[in-house]
Amino acid sequence: MATSSVWLIPLKLLDEDARAIQLAEVAGLRILPEQQDFVGDPLRMMLVALDEGSRFPYVIESAGKAVGVLTLQAGAATLAGWEDEDSAWLLRGFLIDSRCQGKGLGRQAAAAALLEARRLTLRHRGGQTGVVLSVNERNPAAQAAYARAGFVDSGRYLGGDAGPQRIMHADFLNEGGT
Repeated sequence: MATSSVWLIPLKLLDEDARAIQLAEVAGLRILPEQQDFVGDPLRMMLVALDEGSRFPYVIESAGKAVGVLTLQAGAATLAGWEDEDSAWLLRGFLIDSRCQGKGLGRQAAAAALLEARRLTLRHRGGQTGVVLSVNERNPAAQAAYARAGFVDSGRYLGGDAGPQRIMHADFLNEGGT
C-alpha cells in the first residue's frame, strides 16, 4: 500500500499565475509509449477542459508535484457507454505520470475524484448519483486501480477509438475503495 497521498488541484479555481505554474508542470508529465492509445496529451486535455463549462479539470498532486491529471464532466456520461447523460459524472482524461505509476497514486486519485464529484454535485445542485468512466480492455492496470478505488465493472462498451472498453461506475453511497 502506498504511503503517499494525493490532492486534486482544481484548475478553474486558480488565479492566472497559479494556473500557469500548474500547467507548466502538466506539460512535463510523461506517458509510456504503450499507453499512448489510452490517453491524450495531458496539457491539451487540461486546456480544452478549461474552455468548456461542463468540464472541471484537476491536476493530481503528490509530495508537492504534479503526478497526473483528470477531468470530471457533467452531462456527458453516455460518452463512456452509460445509459443517460445526467445521472453520473464522467471521469475522463485520467492519467498518472509514467515515472509515478505503480505506487497506488491512480487508486488514490480515482477515489479522490469520486469525493470531488460528490462535492460538485452538492455545490451545483446536480442530480448525479455517482461517477462513470470507460477504460480500455487492454489496460488491466487501470481497471484494477479503478476497482480498488470503488468502481464496479458495469459491462462492455464498444465505443472509443482504441477498441473495446469496460464501463466502470461508482455510486456516491458506496464511496471509498479498499
